[in-house]
Amino acid sequence: MNGRTRAVLPAVFAVSGCAALIYEVVWFQLLSLRLGASATSLGVLVATYLGGLCLGALLLPRFAALDRHPLRVYAALEVGVGLLGLGVLYAAPLLGGAYLSWTSGGAAGSALRLVVAATVLLPSTLLLGATLPAVASVARASRGGAAWLGLLYAANTAGAVLGALLAGFYLLRVHDVSVATFVAVALSFGAAAAAAALAAGERAAPAEAPAPAPVPARTSPAIYAVTALSGFTALTAEVVWTRQLSLLIGSTVYAFALILAVFLAGLAGGAAAGSAFGRRLDPRTALAWCQWLLCPAIAWAAYAIARSLPYWPLDVTIATPPGVALQLDVLRTAWAMLPATLLWGASFPLALAAAGAPNGDTRHAVGRLYAANTAGAIAGALLTTFVLVVALGSRTTAQLAIAAAAAAGLLLLVGTRRPRRPSARAAVLAAAVAAALGLAYVVPPLPPQLVAYGRFMPTRGKNANVVYVGEGLTASIAVTREPSGLLTYHNQGKTQASTYPQDLRLQRMLGHLATLVPETPRSVLVIALGAGVTAGAVSIDPAVERVVVAELEPLVPHVAAEYFAEANFGVVTNPKVEIRIDDGRHVLAASHEKFDAITSDPLDPWVKGAAALYTREFWELCKSRLNDGGVVTVFLQLYESTSDAVKSEIATFFDAFPNGALFANTVNGQGYDAVLVARADGRPIDVAQIARRLDTAAYAPVAESLREIRFESALDLLATYAANARDLRGWLANAEINTDANLRLQYLAGEGLNLYREGEIYSDLLGQGSAFPDDLFTGTPVQLETLRQRFNARR
Repeated sequence: MNGRTRAVLPAVFAVSGCAALIYEVVWFQLLSLRLGASATSLGVLVATYLGGLCLGALLLPRFAALDRHPLRVYAALEVGVGLLGLGVLYAAPLLGGAYLSWTSGGAAGSALRLVVAATVLLPSTLLLGATLPAVASVARASRGGAAWLGLLYAANTAGAVLGALLAGFYLLRVHDVSVATFVAVALSFGAAAAAAALAAGERAAPAEAPAPAPVPARTSPAIYAVTALSGFTALTAEVVWTRQLSLLIGSTVYAFALILAVFLAGLAGGAAAGSAFGRRLDPRTALAWCQWLLCPAIAWAAYAIARSLPYWPLDVTIATPPGVALQLDVLRTAWAMLPATLLWGASFPLALAAAGAPNGDTRHAVGRLYAANTAGAIAGALLTTFVLVVALGSRTTAQLAIAAAAAAGLLLLVGTRRPRRPSARAAVLAAAVAAALGLAYVVPPLPPQLVAYGRFMPTRGKNANVVYVGEGLTASIAVTREPSGLLTYHNQGKTQASTYPQDLRLQRMLGHLATLVPETPRSVLVIALGAGVTAGAVSIDPAVERVVVAELEPLVPHVAAEYFAEANFGVVTNPKVEIRIDDGRHVLAASHEKFDAITSDPLDPWVKGAAALYTREFWELCKSRLNDGGVVTVFLQLYESTSDAVKSEIATFFDAFPNGALFANTVNGQGYDAVLVARADGRPIDVAQIARRLDTAAYAPVAESLREIRFESALDLLATYAANARDLRGWLANAEINTDANLRLQYLAGEGLNLYREGEIYSDLLGQGSAFPDDLFTGTPVQLETLRQRFNARR
């Protein structure tokens, strides 16, 4: 290897790492739209992605001849990754459609998800996993060679930091998955071209005289075990920290990109340091102490997240420039995560140096170590997501991670050569074990108020009466009770439903409009259970015979039944209600059943993934699943949002339902939130028919439910009408349409995370209309005139 190769190849690997993270973000977005955003689907995607990396690292030495120039092999791999990246972009929608046409629930459905994910991801990830082993034979089987390979690993991870930021903050925010993929493909092809040029230069350069180096005959199995444990603890902690830190900084797409970038930056910095120190220190001993030091580092992160960061005196409702808010989020994330991530980053190059290369073939050693590390990461991600946090909680999970790190250190230190004073060695080991146990014991639990109020804890959560806390598959859930008896349902640090008048009114409006507008609402799909108020409003309509509720989090039905049964009319135990634990979009796409009404009350649009329930393709799917005369209703958030985000939601809905309308839920006449309503066939809303129903004895529970939210009649409910597509045409002229390809809404809404401009947005929206729409309602002349007068008076 000549000097130019040694100097340039780290930069090539950085470019490759940048492309790899862009691919990962794009692929997960493409496939989660097809397979569903449930914990099962995401677990399958993570396992498939990491599994491909693991297999690629193991298989490369078996299929690439040792006499082939390693840089040419690497160039071919990068070209393959680029071509397959293009293939995934165009094949994922087709495979997703094939999957949905054959899908089923339970174990069979999960197996089919795995088949589809493997079909799409494995070819590309196999090649990605093979890139580091491919160039391993360029390095000598020595500490210096291992240090240089560690530098390549560091450069690749540093490039991944850039890729995470580029994808999360620019490519997908400004463009879409196609543009992001094309950028990643260009980077892959650029890395391939650079590697090919380096190979050509090496062939023309004088051959280097091989320098003898001490090569171990056999790599200790302990090195592989410790490397796997290091991967396990790293992904275990990442899953836990991502959940916990998103409570503090919000579950936006920006927050997830930032957390991932800080995590990878720590790995990159640690890997660079490990490569440097691997030349000077005994790598086996250094690796052992890296694992031991992870014990206090993991304990520190737990302390910082539970006892330090939530109590910083920050009021997120005070207007803060986005750049300042971003710096603060980076600081808080790094404050907790960096110590441990630096140690995990240093562990891999130290393991390379400690393993050596039996028979001089560094490819096998690098491939096996990389595979061991990735296999541990797979186990950590899946066990933490599906078992540890759900069954034991995040505190116990962090304690187990500390124990695993201590075990890794002990495994290496016990196997080292005995010193002259075995009693001193035993004392040191005993002290280290005792310290690890002590650190695990003092790991603090999350404050219940943090789970409930998240980033609002310093201002709203200090004295909150939290009556329930649960950590589930997809989120942490909490319930708070006021002295007055009012209850609030919190999901991942954010109030999502409550029995406060303004929230109760919106939730019941969604359900009652969905069943009162259609003539025969026999079957209804409710997307998102939450506190169950919307589903409950649907269930008490006497015409409704069947209600299907789609809910992502398995904890939610228990919470809705235990704490909100009075407000939701006991919907969870209602015999005509079926609750499916799955992504609502996936339920709708996979079942070919049609409904008379579909009502959707998902998480706030700025929550990562929620924008998939507001895309043009989703609304077209809803339209195709509605019976004749069917109705769709959806929550429209005005608070904690921006004008651009609200415009995007409305314009996208009206793009699919041009005859739709907006009904406002106001507080003292000021904007708060709203409901979008549309009929698949564009029929007008029959006011007289709704009024006649509410006057019958059978509809007495529905009428009483409306009175509880200050609607004494059908006219009161329908008088909340505020605007339709025709009124808002000019206002929406430059609105960005939210599609599956861009999920633009999550980026627009994320910019309004801590903004409260609902009054301004509602006033602007209300000022667009000019006249009461004669074609939206039908009824008696008196009813229509009453609605017209109320509409004009509000304006």
